[in-house]
Amino acid sequence: MKEENKMVYLLPNLMTAGNLFFGFTAILNIFEGTIHRTAEAGDWTQYYQFSLYCIIGAFICDMLDGRLARLGGTESPFGREFDSLADIVSFGLAPALLMFKIVLSEMPNRIGWPIAFIYLACGALRLARFNVLSANPDKKSLQDFTGFPIPAAAGLIASITLVLLNIYGQEREIGAWKYFLAALMLFLSYMMFSKVRYPSFKALDWRAQMSVPRLLAYVVVIGVVLIFYRYALAVLFAGYLFYGFARPYISKSWRQDLGDEEEDECKPGS
Repeated sequence: MKEENKMVYLLPNLMTAGNLFFGFTAILNIFEGTIHRTAEAGDWTQYYQFSLYCIIGAFICDMLDGRLARLGGTESPFGREFDSLADIVSFGLAPALLMFKIVLSEMPNRIGWPIAFIYLACGALRLARFNVLSANPDKKSLQDFTGFPIPAAAGLIASITLVLLNIYGQEREIGAWKYFLAALMLFLSYMMFSKVRYPSFKALDWRAQMSVPRLLAYVVVIGVVLIFYRYALAVLFAGYLFYGFARPYISKSWRQDLGDEEEDECKPGS
């Protein structure tokens, strides 16, 4: 039994390594974009845009590693710690650095770098709390996330910034939107460490059973996201953010239709 606990499982940890790779690649492209932007050489926005795609790629890898681990019954303390270390690079450091280079460095009175650091620090605290709760799980913590997940926070920042870069092109300024992004980072910093509960959607995996209309609805949503990804991703992540606030007022049947299934209370004899 002890030898089994020491094993490192291949597929989930490969996905986590992919998460870390995308985060590292995002950071490299942030520096490349900064160099070209300073020198006003060519289309410097392509480096920032590629960094944003890398953050979204890291989000996909992070989403897959946990599902692969649960599907194969290979969840482990090693995988949880490795995942958190990758997350702080891909969803903490990379978005904070990207936002600082694009907009926060232009904020007055040098308030940009504290905003970026607050986001990074709250993300690290969020991951630390998640690991503590995962080590001592209860039914509710297995079903829900306490606070807005840091991968979703990074995805929201990346997708909205991608929309703005597509609109403003190679202009050096994105206007008053820089204040919106700064406020969004502070709000997400608070939300990551808040007590608002978000569904983990762990019930949605390859073994999940659903009706044909529900399956078609998921296919349509995925198709729309893939076709209009430059804008649809921002809507998707923003919808998840607001869902946490609306969730207590949504009926249980509607939540089940969305894949947000709550575990039934233990019944006598069960």
